[in-house]
Amino acid sequence: MDWSLATWWWVVCGGLVAAELASGTTFYLLMLGLGAAAAALTAHAGLSFSVQMLMASVVGGAAVTWWHLRQSRHPRLPASANPNVNLDVGQSLDVKLWRADGTAEVKYRGAAWQARFIGGGLPHTGRHVIRAVEGSCLLLEAV
Repeated sequence: MDWSLATWWWVVCGGLVAAELASGTTFYLLMLGLGAAAAALTAHAGLSFSVQMLMASVVGGAAVTWWHLRQSRHPRLPASANPNVNLDVGQSLDVKLWRADGTAEVKYRGAAWQARFIGGGLPHTGRHVIRAVEGSCLLLEAV
């Protein structure tokens, strides 16, 4: 069985995608897989190996650079403060009494929760928004 260069590029692309799925940490390997796919398409077009390598380098490098710049512009929130991970973040509740240490016991979703004030100034009673959840403690900020 004689494999063409295009087949080898598709194998490299599949290996990069499999490695990304196995690690699950970043998208950088997927971006390099795009470069390998571009090289495979170049091989299907019948262009030389040096052009295939150039396409893999340019497309893969550009995709990695784009992804890195995108990630640096959009810093990742910790799970405790990310509303896409923790559906309580962004919800509001009423605080009836604050303790002197900036904590309170509040009713939220039918249960008693510990709460801590993280806003500016002194804590006051009234409506507050959940900004993060640490264990069973709600971190609150005034509306």
